[in-house]
Amino acid sequence: MMSASEHAGPKSASGRDWLLLLLKARTLVALLLVFAFFSLMAPNFLSTANAILISKHVAINAFLAIGMTFVIITGGIDLSVGSVVGLTSMVAGWLVLNGIDIGMGWSIQFNTLEIAAIVCLAGVFVGWINGILITRLNVAPFIATLGMLYVARGAALLFSGGRTFPNLNGNPEYGSDTFPLIGTGNFLGLPVMIWMLIAVTLGASYIATRTPLGRQIYAVGGNERGAALSGVRVNRVKMFVYMFAGLMAAVVGLIIASQLRAAHPATGEFFELNAIAAAVLGGTSMSGGRGRIVGTIIGAFVIGILSDGLVMMGVSSFWQMVVKGLVIIAAVVIDQAQSRLQTKVALAQEMAQSR
Repeated sequence: MMSASEHAGPKSASGRDWLLLLLKARTLVALLLVFAFFSLMAPNFLSTANAILISKHVAINAFLAIGMTFVIITGGIDLSVGSVVGLTSMVAGWLVLNGIDIGMGWSIQFNTLEIAAIVCLAGVFVGWINGILITRLNVAPFIATLGMLYVARGAALLFSGGRTFPNLNGNPEYGSDTFPLIGTGNFLGLPVMIWMLIAVTLGASYIATRTPLGRQIYAVGGNERGAALSGVRVNRVKMFVYMFAGLMAAVVGLIIASQLRAAHPATGEFFELNAIAAAVLGGTSMSGGRGRIVGTIIGAFVIGILSDGLVMMGVSSFWQMVVKGLVIIAAVVIDQAQSRLQTKVALAQEMAQSR
């Protein structure tokens, strides 16, 4: 005859499995809930114009969040991406308006493609410095990127003495008149920036799931010492993720300068918080070793819909910050609960197999 505990065992294990499945799908559940809520409560939320507007806002956060996801999976953090957005935006504005002065009244002018390449290199360079500070000088990621937050913002202000670069319409003589199309152009009915986000998402997902580099990123975040003993070149992996985060920040700086046809040194302030929030909401563990690009994109949509929906309902910006903060705290608490439950399920499965 079976004991009461033997009857209860499989039943409780099944309950844990269902709860674990629900926790893993929490980001998608949250997206459906916020979408349903604002569809009922906010007027014009379901309009096509609002859908395109939300998509553009989500794209800005999503680029940064994809880079942040790789960084957090390795167990790090990058607080400088918002300032890098401002710095690279100013670099783009400077290149469109002035080119590079080489003295004697001469300057080098660039077309749109060359400007985009230089701006992206500037973002990668800032990420490279972050990587050097963290891997070679052993500065904690939080401190290194916090310092870079101030350095990049200060550099953005120095570019123009705190002034805005206006009228970034480009010059047809130099081939830079297509610069505004980066942020405002459309292709096959969708904004160019959405196509760019789709390409980056597919590329980042492929790196994370199909390449040795992706496996090494997860290995470094899961157990850095173990990864090093297994032959993973930990410093190179970390350099890659910070340079990639810098590249994503540069892409956002480029898009915003193009959209606004102006560059302001304050661009990107607090963007790093939205990027971290989207990654965490998407299931990326702040302790490293776990996270998915697709989850991050869904998390970015949750943040974007939440922000736009609250604005459409007339909620004050103060309460918007409170709501966002509560959502982030809830996401971290649920992540911790998921980790504990996963451990219990794994132990239960091991005990069942050993019988």
